[in-house]
Amino acid sequence: MMDRAHALSLTRQAAALGISRGSLYYRPRPVSVEDLALMRRIDKLHLEYSFAGSRMLKGLLHQEGFEVGHP
Repeated sequence: MMDRAHALSLTRQAAALGISRGSLYYRPRPVSVEDLALMRRIDKLHLEYSFAGSRMLKGLLHQEGFEVGHP
């Protein structure tokens, strides 16, 4: 998609594609196994307790041993 050796500058290539120039330098990182487990648990809790807000979910996760949120 982007050609660093092209005569057109990266800024102009990004503008032509309609993407931000900063996204040219972003390298996606894989999500850790721990984060995936936490996200899965949050999804399940949200289905069980659809009325629960972030504070209640944080409390439920703390009871299960997850370290989440601000101290």
